[in-house]
Amino acid sequence: MDSRPPSPEAPPADLWSTILDSVSSSRSINSKQVLLLGQPSAGKSTLASALLQKQPADAGKDDLKIDFALGYDFANVRDDADEDTLARLSVYTVPSSNPSYTALLPHFLPPRTCLPHTLVMIVLDWTRPWTFVEELETWFQWIEKWAKGDGSREVDIAREESRERLQSHLQHYTEPSSEPIPATSSTMSSTLLPLGSGTFTHNSAGVPIIVTCTKADLIDEGHDLVAGASGMGGMVKGTGGEWEERTDGIMQVLRTICLKYGAALFYTTPLPTTLQVLRQYALHMLFTPPAPSPAMAGSDAPAPIRNPFPFNHKPNPLDRDHLVIPAGWDSWGKIEIVRQFEPRMWGDAWDRDLEDDGLPSEEVGAKKMFTSLVPDQGTKPAPLPPFNSPTPEQTFLAKNYDENAKKPDRDPRGAFRNPADLEGASAGIVGPLGSSTFSLPNVVRALSEMEVAGGASNSSVPDAPAARRMASRNTATSTRPASLTASTAQSGSVGRPPSSPSMASTPSPTGGQTQHEVLQNFFQSLLSKQPASTSPRPKANGNGSTTTNVPDGPTTP
Repeated sequence: MDSRPPSPEAPPADLWSTILDSVSSSRSINSKQVLLLGQPSAGKSTLASALLQKQPADAGKDDLKIDFALGYDFANVRDDADEDTLARLSVYTVPSSNPSYTALLPHFLPPRTCLPHTLVMIVLDWTRPWTFVEELETWFQWIEKWAKGDGSREVDIAREESRERLQSHLQHYTEPSSEPIPATSSTMSSTLLPLGSGTFTHNSAGVPIIVTCTKADLIDEGHDLVAGASGMGGMVKGTGGEWEERTDGIMQVLRTICLKYGAALFYTTPLPTTLQVLRQYALHMLFTPPAPSPAMAGSDAPAPIRNPFPFNHKPNPLDRDHLVIPAGWDSWGKIEIVRQFEPRMWGDAWDRDLEDDGLPSEEVGAKKMFTSLVPDQGTKPAPLPPFNSPTPEQTFLAKNYDENAKKPDRDPRGAFRNPADLEGASAGIVGPLGSSTFSLPNVVRALSEMEVAGGASNSSVPDAPAARRMASRNTATSTRPASLTASTAQSGSVGRPPSSPSMASTPSPTGGQTQHEVLQNFFQSLLSKQPASTSPRPKANGNGSTTTNVPDGPTTP
């Protein structure tokens, strides 16, 4: 019989991989996200620096005044002893509610994986209190849309778990106390009271939400009227009773709305103490343990999971510059204690605004009620001009062509004609043809004046053919030499009979007319319908004798 001890079993081949995986899983770092939503210049960068415990950027440097489509930064969250890293906190910042910016968030924060580890912080600016309700409606509606995701089964499961966890946190909330909390039995821990009226009626996905009103130190700044306000209808800033009533009314409206979504309400100032309280509460909500399962209730139920970031600050609903209203503490009764207020009426008005289908209604919504409480003192941007749909080019040209074709004065040369000459003129292809078609306005006017001035002497003016012959004769005579002219005169006197005495008194061919009158007769001859060849010869002095034409050239004796 072999008495040797059995040999040990061979270790697994992936021994080191198993050890490393176990160590990695035990020391894995949780990843949490905070999403900052707000309009420009609301103080989001200050809150992001406080959440990450980093120095805020210097606002005076121009090179740092850059607002990206989606801001991102991260930091490690360490324990109180600064020994271990408990989580990695990422902060996403959206510049405004413009859809072009918010449409990017589902790509970086998909609800399927990020919904259980994301907290949303809505940032409101106390220097523009009249925008509170409108901005809250915008952001709460976006959160509901974002939490729905793609509607897959995984998203629905994550939404149910998140809602159960937030509801359990609201029901188990207890106000912090300096006294030690006594041990409670399992029966007491399993007994939960229902939520109060108007509590957690919205926010179907159970997203942790914190409404943060920044610049609370400017609530009572100054003692004058807000720009644009006058009389009792304006917002009188200062420490007067009317302004305090308005600010208390604003706080009650905000608390009523936050109560419907299971959200917390904080007022912050640039002081580090208020920002540090906000950071502690944000970490407390991010590490809220899941809701206990009903099947685990009993004597053998495991101990509840401890939150690594407890929130030990008491609620503070009185101080106007650092208000602290944790989720789960508030109720309609506590809201009504401050001043006379009707939270149910405001809650119903809020629901009417969310269900508004654009149809006119007699019932007033929350936005309109809030306007009567806080008049709008902001400057609205000018509306865009209506869209201009121009007429097609061919249609425009065809319309104007048809209109111009019907106008009798479509010929541009009509501007240079005498309107009296156009009457009775027939329209041609290129326009009406009148007596002044070939004349410029100045020429027509000059000729008309000359015709009136020389009308008395027109009877003694020879006709056009005679004028041309006389003009040619004068030209030829002026161009001959003197000797040749003298010889021609002598030969003419020898070969020709002497002229009668009446010829000596015959007027010159021009009849004493000026050069303008001759030019007028010349133009009139061009327009005459009678041919020049049929013109009769002129008679001298009416004695029946014809005038002998002088040849153009020199003659021999």
